[in-house]
Amino acid sequence: MKKILTGMTDTMNSVKPPRITALRDLHNAETGPFSILIGTILSARTKDETTTKAVKALFKKYKNPKDLANAKVKDVEKIIKSIGFFHVKSKRIIEVSKIIHKKYKDKVPEDLETLVELPGVGRKTANCVLVYAFEKPAIPVDIHVHRISNRLGLVETKNPEETEQELMKKIDKKYWIDINDTFVMYGQNICKPISPMCDVCKIKKSCKYYKDANAS
Repeated sequence: MKKILTGMTDTMNSVKPPRITALRDLHNAETGPFSILIGTILSARTKDETTTKAVKALFKKYKNPKDLANAKVKDVEKIIKSIGFFHVKSKRIIEVSKIIHKKYKDKVPEDLETLVELPGVGRKTANCVLVYAFEKPAIPVDIHVHRISNRLGLVETKNPEETEQELMKKIDKKYWIDINDTFVMYGQNICKPISPMCDVCKIKKSCKYYKDANAS
């Protein structure tokens, strides 16, 4: 896995250093685990740059779970209207904020089992919080991680849930924390859904997709 992660990073840097992912951007901003949780919920079906901008604007007005828990839906909608499904997500993040404030005393839970009990929080979102907010080993699997893992031949799975389970079995835990960030950037910039840039990829010799496409 180290060779794959290094090869991906080298490829991206040789083409054009990629923009960091939205969650890494929020992590670097040191706005706390709560902003990572809210940012992950808002990021679904939304471009990274849009997510980052909306979350930063949101937290400029609402500093903590208590503030957001007491917010009016229409006010939140105005701030995050650039986000996909902003009507639904506005209600959802207020609902989550109320639980974090009242039940967990403004502290975001640090374990998967508790996180997935929050409304609208599935395994991917929970794993993102573990990785980006608490730097705990986990493998958040989105469409990029799922696609690339199958293309490389690391797994043969039909959905992200299966991919997560298989990757956890096959990959040393010390690499888990870097998988989502690196694979997502690679999927956005190099190994795209359509017309992947195989010609510049430095790990193509280990890639099942490339080998199959170029089999004589």
